[in-house]
Amino acid sequence: MILLHDLGATRQSNWATFVPALANEGYCVYAVTYGVVPGKGFASNGQPLGGTAPIAVSAGELADFVDGVLEAPGTRRAAAAGIGDGTVDLLGHAEGTLVAGYYANVLNGADSVHEIVSLAPTWQGAGGDVAARYADRIPPQWRAAVYDQMPYFMQVMTGSDVIEALNAGGTPYAPGVEYTNIVTRYNWGIDYSSGLVPGQQVTNIVVQDGCNTDYSEHDGIGASPRTVAFVLNALDPAHPRTVPCGVILPFVGTMVD
Repeated sequence: MILLHDLGATRQSNWATFVPALANEGYCVYAVTYGVVPGKGFASNGQPLGGTAPIAVSAGELADFVDGVLEAPGTRRAAAAGIGDGTVDLLGHAEGTLVAGYYANVLNGADSVHEIVSLAPTWQGAGGDVAARYADRIPPQWRAAVYDQMPYFMQVMTGSDVIEALNAGGTPYAPGVEYTNIVTRYNWGIDYSSGLVPGQQVTNIVVQDGCNTDYSEHDGIGASPRTVAFVLNALDPAHPRTVPCGVILPFVGTMVD
């Protein structure tokens, strides 16, 4: 299982909830900080954060990482013993979903992927109106610098080269790969329905369906116990878990009974 963080995050910062949740269920968990461009983008305590490189670059980094995981001694031993099928599962959060999808569907990585589980994906882009509002808020004299520092900033928008390439075949999905899309209606004004594209071997979930007290938004969806249950059920549908419902707080994803 490979975890792919959101914009301006790292493999450590994005997955405090999911790494132990998956490891405790017996999954072999890997995480990668992708898309780091030294001297550009975000930084925390002087350390660059991920997701600032163009999506194609980040997806290429994922391709190398997947190859490394599949070639690891433990993976080869498991395959020789008949355990596993020589593929990986990918769990992405927001930008991480586009990196996973681009790798599978544009860079022809589908043969190495069994399932892609996506939190707050935007397969068809964040929406032209959102792009216009964001662009309008950036002073004209700063726009070139912003786009240079964070190419992903506009690549997520509807009509970008990345979104067009991802959907060039009429769907963002790669044949043979299973997809589970988990979205929230409170996705910071971004068009959450962009992540609910129907297709074969595709399951679409809105976390508020069946639990109208789930207030998790773009960040909180990555920490909510409801989301954890949905992900575990996607990975192992033969052994479904009960999905809890309570007051799910925004930003932190904590559930209050």
